[in-house]
Amino acid sequence: MANNLVLGRGRLAARWLLRLDNPLPARTDAELETERDEQYVWNYTVNLLDGVFFWFGLSFISATTILPLFVSKLSDSPILIALLAVLAQSSWFLPQLFAAGITERIPRMKPVVINLGFFTERFPVVLLPLAALISLSNPLLALVIFFVAFAWHGFGAGLIAPAWSNMLARCFPVDRRGRFFGITSFIGTGLGTLGAFVSGWMLDHFPYPTNFVYIFLVAAIAVFVSWAFLALTREPAGRNEATPSPIRQQGDSRRKMLAIVRGDHNFRRFLIARVLSSFAAMGEGFLTVSAVRMWAVSDGTVAYFTAAMLLGQTGGNLLAGFVADRWGHKLSLELGYLGLAISFGLAWVAPGPVWFFVVFAVLGLAAGTRIVSGILIPLEFARSENRPSYVGISNTTMGVGSALAPLAGGLLAWIGYDTLFAVGALLAFIAFAVMHWWVAEPRKGHLFDPIATGV
Repeated sequence: MANNLVLGRGRLAARWLLRLDNPLPARTDAELETERDEQYVWNYTVNLLDGVFFWFGLSFISATTILPLFVSKLSDSPILIALLAVLAQSSWFLPQLFAAGITERIPRMKPVVINLGFFTERFPVVLLPLAALISLSNPLLALVIFFVAFAWHGFGAGLIAPAWSNMLARCFPVDRRGRFFGITSFIGTGLGTLGAFVSGWMLDHFPYPTNFVYIFLVAAIAVFVSWAFLALTREPAGRNEATPSPIRQQGDSRRKMLAIVRGDHNFRRFLIARVLSSFAAMGEGFLTVSAVRMWAVSDGTVAYFTAAMLLGQTGGNLLAGFVADRWGHKLSLELGYLGLAISFGLAWVAPGPVWFFVVFAVLGLAAGTRIVSGILIPLEFARSENRPSYVGISNTTMGVGSALAPLAGGLLAWIGYDTLFAVGALLAFIAFAVMHWWVAEPRKGHLFDPIATGV
């Protein structure tokens, strides 16, 4: 009886949080496009400010540089570094397959992104300064709080990611999404470069763990300012009675996703390339650790590695935005995979720590194109009613690879960092070859309809 009461109240709270009881008016596609165009400047502005502050905040908690350094202060175990890499590379991706079917049955995306996202994605960041604060007096508890907060933030962000992607698709037409996301990321990572220098100054001028308390606090503030701007989004939403989806009505999302994977051959080949790229990135979390252990670089230098990476990422973001809008996200991803191969190739042959500034700059350039186009390209394989499913399948597939890749990277790191980086470079080139010669540009093809297959 008590359990049923709690479940009933939980469902009511969820319906209120997601505004499920607020009916939507029936509207045609033309009416929705008209509202989208009328609100374009407003939505561009507030979403740009959201992205700028979000990227700025993330520069203070870089999972490639700052966070591995913090974990290394608490433990010298490579397993924990590998665990951090697993969470950093997979936690955002993994929940999306499970969230996609539910997302398709929710009429408004904004309440999911803002109301639910406040608790699942943004709130956990405030626990990071607490972990740093107690890291001297209780290192074990600090590690537990840190990993719980980081995992909560990553999985929580992944839970709302299909809704966020669909909201962006509703707010921006296909030929402007790349430019919007590229410019937003360009400005955000540009400010993030400044943030990296600030974090480097903090690491050098404040004692441990005060320096990490300040760094994590700045990140938390920026993340919440970002959320405040995102909450101002004006989402074009309406009920389209002309194109009902039987699968959505039945809630049979599993059958629908199986139909997509089995029937959409081009999308399946794209998934193979994405998984290969996730394994290619297996050494990202070990770049900083290898530089510290091989050449004993200082904590401040690690922060400047972040700056080099973010400088490269600003260029990659801008490049991806304009390349994708003109020639498609497929080409942008190909450039990103080549950049990843070059980055690990340089790390493999690097004769000294100075080379790692170039390694991180090229890695950032590759990351910029992979982030922008990796997020947006699944939307172009799908009809509007199927977007959350395609996003969920694409990102969860990527997440499975990203979860396993750092574990494989950890095993190769035991053999030697040279071996790890050489294998990463080879896999990145194979991912490029698969994407270039086996995957067709989705904008030029016929969009697959899982409902027409009779599932």
